[in-house]
Order: sequence, then structure tokens, then C-alpha cells
Amino acid sequence: MITVQTSVNASIEKVWEFWTTPKHIHKWNNPTDDWHTPAVENDVKAGGKFKYTMATKDESISFDYEGIYTKVDKFLVIEYQLVDNRTGSVQFEIQDDIVKITEIFEPEKTHPASEQKQFCQRVIDNFKKYTEAN
Repeated sequence: MITVQTSVNASIEKVWEFWTTPKHIHKWNNPTDDWHTPAVENDVKAGGKFKYTMATKDESISFDYEGIYTKVDKFLVIEYQLVDNRTGSVQFEIQDDIVKITEIFEPEKTHPASEQKQFCQRVIDNFKKYTEAN
């Protein structure tokens, strides 16, 4: 399993909204400025589907990150199963005026786990930057 974390200086309500709303996901869901998320579908409920299309801006790389939510407990946890049957979770923990986010997921087998961890850590760090600035 791969674990990435960040702590966001914002209310849980804001963190949840920015994490789950497509208009915000479009703006933060990328590891670097040469990536973007041109398409987002997100039905945040148990049994709801999600699909994020992530791509480099020059269109040399593109992939869909998609699956079904298996558990959603608002402000606490989101669990999911990807279309390739890997699983993951995102936990939200309130610590004073800060929300600690921990994402844990099964790596895919094509790329080294260290690369996947670095990619996802950069995405979650970008979420922190975007949320704190808006």
C-alpha cells in the first residue's frame, strides 16, 4: 500500500467541498503545472461513480482514474474501488483548525511504487496549496 498525507489550514467543510466538487478538482488535481484534469465526474456517495481524466497539457500522456465509492462518511472517510479492482481510502482528521488528509491506495503494477507515491504526493500537496489560497 502507498500512503500520502498533507495537512490543510482550512475548515473541514471547505476541505470536503474542494476535495469532492468537480469545479475545484479541475483546478488542483495535478502533480505539476504541465498536467491538468480536463474531465471530472464525481458522484460522492456509496455506489457512486467517479472518473478523473488526467493528462499532460501537451497531450503526450493521458489516463482515466475511475471507480466506485464503496463507503462515504462525510467529513471523515471516502473508500473506493478502482475499475481494475485496486482499493483505496481518503481519511480526513480534524486537528484544531487544520485538516489532516491521509490517502492510502494499492499501487498499480506498471510503474514503480516510488513513482506513484511521488506523483500522488505532489497532487495532494497541490490540493493543500489550492485550498489554502482560495
